[in-house]
Amino acid sequence: MLKIGSPLTSLAKKALLCGSGELGKEVTIELQRYGIEVIACDRYENAPAMQVAHRSYTFNMLDGKKLREVIEKEKPDFIIPEVEAIATPTLVELEKEGYNVIPTATAAFLTMNREGIRRLAAEELKLPTATYKFADNYEEFQEAVKEIGIPCVVKPIMSSSGHGQSMIKKTEDIDNSWHIAQEGGRAGAGRVIVEGFVDFDYEITLLTVRHKDGTTTLEPIGHHQVDGDYRESWQPQPMSKVAIEKAKDIAHKITGALGGYGIFGVEMFIKGDDVLFSEVSPRPHDTGMVTMISQDLSEFALHARAVLGLPIPEIRFFGASASKAIVVYGDTNEVEFSGLEDILSEKGVQIRLFGKPEVKEHRRYGVLLATDETVEKALEKVERAYKKLQVKVLPRK
Repeated sequence: MLKIGSPLTSLAKKALLCGSGELGKEVTIELQRYGIEVIACDRYENAPAMQVAHRSYTFNMLDGKKLREVIEKEKPDFIIPEVEAIATPTLVELEKEGYNVIPTATAAFLTMNREGIRRLAAEELKLPTATYKFADNYEEFQEAVKEIGIPCVVKPIMSSSGHGQSMIKKTEDIDNSWHIAQEGGRAGAGRVIVEGFVDFDYEITLLTVRHKDGTTTLEPIGHHQVDGDYRESWQPQPMSKVAIEKAKDIAHKITGALGGYGIFGVEMFIKGDDVLFSEVSPRPHDTGMVTMISQDLSEFALHARAVLGLPIPEIRFFGASASKAIVVYGDTNEVEFSGLEDILSEKGVQIRLFGKPEVKEHRRYGVLLATDETVEKALEKVERAYKKLQVKVLPRK
């Protein structure tokens, strides 16, 4: 039986977030609804989750010594990774010492880089995936591209939101793709994966929650990406009965292998009735922000319940919904939004502004949400809202 004392008392249940972005902010809010004391950690100050957590620490998540120091000081009941770039070997050690890592330290370790999760999916679980090769240096990279064939996709083995990802469409692209991958990895230059290009009809995220009573999959989420970075998502993505059953089977197998409780974002490519596994995140997924308006329990609310070992007897889906990321371009710590009155005058529209402190080049600063009779109408609605939003990027102070 779960027992929860008031935050900031000796009876408090503590959750420590490793990463404090917009997804972590929503998880923090949902945990606090149950009276959980939340400690937010990230590599930069004033990250979104830090703004609502009980307290925070700023340090490089890849610094295992500092991560251990903070965890041993706080002694959290739950350690919740929110980003891939964490000192996962330290989490593995801490789990062996009795700490509770969500969903498991092994899941965090395997999904921190694309190699671990791809080998688990394709080589151990025998799930269908794109062809792939790994490369540690430019010579191996050239050989991998030759073996996989052009066109192909290149990614650092550790990155997120499309950073370092590119597509080789012709021989002349090879050199540039290598440099993009080396500059875009979360842990700096290094190993890359070269994937065969997949001719797909659409791609989905199948949010899958493992909880005390079993495993539940949500309505499939379709999404549109730009250079691997999410821009729009919608729910439900229409799929054939054969394809959805295959997708559910893949989701159950990969999340079952990773284990633990919590929400998983399982990404897949769909071509007709064929389904290919792409990636999995053992945490809330950016494309899943649409669930903040599409259902009674968002992916963040589900993550909180699952983490705490609470039951999830029902998830009520409200109907066709869409989300659109608010992306700001520039190099500044002064961003101002207006036009919210016009945006919110239309029925079935919501907005979330994340409160990020600065942008360099481009960054997701918020999300627009909408519901309607159909997915197409919901997407049109968030597009109208986006056009009404006014963003002023002021000089950096």
